[in-house]
Amino acid sequence: MNGTSVIRSGLESMGLPRGDLLSCPDSHKRFPDGAQYRVEIPSTEGPDGLRVVLEEARRLEVRVHRVSQGSGVLLMTDEELDRMAEMAVEAQVEVSLFTRPNAAWGVSAMVRSTAGGVAAAVSHGQEQLVACLEDARRAAEHGFRSVLIADLGVLAAFHGLRQSGVLPSDMQAKVSVMLPVANAAAARVVEQLGASTINVATDLTLPQLAAIRAAVSIPLDVYVEAPDNLGGFVRLHEIPEIIRVASPVYIKFGLRNAPDIYPSGSHLNAIAVELSRERVRRARLGLEVLERSQMAATTSELGAAGLAVPAVSRGARGRAGA
Repeated sequence: MNGTSVIRSGLESMGLPRGDLLSCPDSHKRFPDGAQYRVEIPSTEGPDGLRVVLEEARRLEVRVHRVSQGSGVLLMTDEELDRMAEMAVEAQVEVSLFTRPNAAWGVSAMVRSTAGGVAAAVSHGQEQLVACLEDARRAAEHGFRSVLIADLGVLAAFHGLRQSGVLPSDMQAKVSVMLPVANAAAARVVEQLGASTINVATDLTLPQLAAIRAAVSIPLDVYVEAPDNLGGFVRLHEIPEIIRVASPVYIKFGLRNAPDIYPSGSHLNAIAVELSRERVRRARLGLEVLERSQMAATTSELGAAGLAVPAVSRGARGRAGA
């Protein structure tokens, strides 16, 4: 047995694929409600963005299960958080808010160096880790039950705080694409550290996705259109096969030829809203590709089991008790 065969056999004994699954087998894993796929609209920055996503979703008959945000909890006011949570509760959709800051927003010289960009999303020192976890705690206080995490230390600490009761036990950790999981062994590690769902690297082939799916059971988040700074490709035509090999999977509609608006704010609100509107249109286009494929793929109802729909927000509780 040659050296490569020994390694492949060793991986197999660990429950990991021997390599990329070139046969692209069907995934028989599912969401808790039995569905194969759900739809995610990323970069939904604040209540105005969420309002437009929900309006366009109704108009275009797109069932949006989850929206995610990138600017961070710390860049939203209490009132904005409450409005966003209330809309999500009414619509029965998940909202996942980013835990910030990260190295790229701090004083790190490494991330501005030629080779240091890979460190952009890490928590730069223990104080940034604390700040990210404080973002998660604040999100929970406003009713949110899903946060985006881009650092392994934050993920591990988040899971520990969830187990100890400092954070709600039903709060989900959505691993960000900025912590790029690109192989089955890495996916297994982040699952063991407490990830609830994994945003895999944007440029994975179907055999690579199939290998990751074989190694873990939690949902994968897969961009079918990626922003320019994450690859800038459009692979809507692959949606049926991605669902087949990677379920349970969140089909994620980013937007090419769009400005990077992080960190967002009122000075960029009009742009952010229009980008959100177009992302829902892209989702309509992607779902029509799926329909034309005649693949009998199953999706979830809004509010389905496993969706981290916010609990009643702090503001709503206050008004109820007034």
